[in-house]
Amino acid sequence: MTWSEMQPLLSQACWDTLYMVGWSTLIAVLGGLPLGVLLVLTDRGGLLQNVLANKVIGQIVNIARSMPFIILMVALMNFTRWITGTTIGREAAIVPLAIGAIPFFARLVETAVREVDGGLIEAVQSMGGNTWTVVRKVLVPESLPSLISSTTTTIVALIGYSAMAGTVGAGGLGDIAIRYGYQRFETELMWITVAILAVVISLIQFAGDYAARTLHRRGGHSGPVPKLRLLKAAAATSETV
Repeated sequence: MTWSEMQPLLSQACWDTLYMVGWSTLIAVLGGLPLGVLLVLTDRGGLLQNVLANKVIGQIVNIARSMPFIILMVALMNFTRWITGTTIGREAAIVPLAIGAIPFFARLVETAVREVDGGLIEAVQSMGGNTWTVVRKVLVPESLPSLISSTTTTIVALIGYSAMAGTVGAGGLGDIAIRYGYQRFETELMWITVAILAVVISLIQFAGDYAARTLHRRGGHSGPVPKLRLLKAAAATSETV
């Protein structure tokens, strides 16, 4: 296969992969962020302490995380068909990709939020801040660098999942590697696909690390001026209460 024949295939495959990963990441963040925060709030000593709810939510997250993605795709076929009308193509692949990524991201969010300085939470509470104020003014802003790193990790994982989704006709770079590189013995095309995936993952990882470091230097989570941030959080709370 010549380069002129490969180029349109690779261009479409790259777009399909970015489309699937982009939408899946958005859904995973929208679903996983509140779920991860809820796991912290309902834990022992949390602002919404509820041990039973915490254990139930945690167990559901653990079960979802433990399921291999290829099995998850098969198990969700009927649900995927109900949502999208088909089980083949990039739109259909978004459903299992997003559902598989939500619990994964939720656990990363939980870890990031638990690292927030308890003194900041106590300061906001002492100023009369409620649970929503603590989440909005302290937990999310202070853990933002870690949340960005968690999002980067999730995107990288989703790129790997999307390659697996290609084995069942989801399209993307994984589909190209399987259909042409493996089934049609186009070894050169397969290695080009591998190289593209490596470059894309490296760029995403670099961008995520750079954004997290930049926020950290500006005084994000574990930043250099925690006392100043505590005063800012308390002052902001007093304005909203």
